[in-house]
Amino acid sequence: MTETLKPSNMHRDASHIRNICILAHVDHGKTTLADALVASNGIISARRAGQLRYMDSRPDEQERGITMKSSAVSLSYKCPTEEQADGNDAPETFQSYLINLIDSPGHVDFSSEVSTAVRLCDGGVVVVDVVEGVQPQTKVVLQQAWAEGIKPVLVLNKIDRLIVETKLSPLDAFYKLSQVLEDVNAVIAELF
Repeated sequence: MTETLKPSNMHRDASHIRNICILAHVDHGKTTLADALVASNGIISARRAGQLRYMDSRPDEQERGITMKSSAVSLSYKCPTEEQADGNDAPETFQSYLINLIDSPGHVDFSSEVSTAVRLCDGGVVVVDVVEGVQPQTKVVLQQAWAEGIKPVLVLNKIDRLIVETKLSPLDAFYKLSQVLEDVNAVIAELF
């Protein structure tokens, strides 16, 4: 049976610590995603997530509405153990992790901040606005993740814009999502 660590003791076991970086082109939703993750830990109100810009702590970042310096926060996360994921009748057990979440800038002028953040991480969350698709900085962050050997997870963001702003039919929205996914895969394929 797996030992469940108390949140106050998670920092003592390095095997239960993950450093995750949020990467994307400017205005694709990195800081809003970070707010949602911070809210999931009860640090901020879920109603304020996306508006508060919790990770943008500098006054110039709040004023300009963009992330200019990477910032980090530690979050706790519990996931089912492997025995439970297999679907057998084992009692419910969870594995606790300490996630050091780094919100990095998306603007090309701050790419050195992104490079530094990527070097510190085990994995990355690559956020892509589905209406704008893969942008130049998206390609750069995918290349940086590849160069540092971190495992990226793709988040297709702002799917509501396909319906509200572009008024796409469900089938056209599916094709647009497929195209964005193909574009990301093409960038990754070039890196091979």
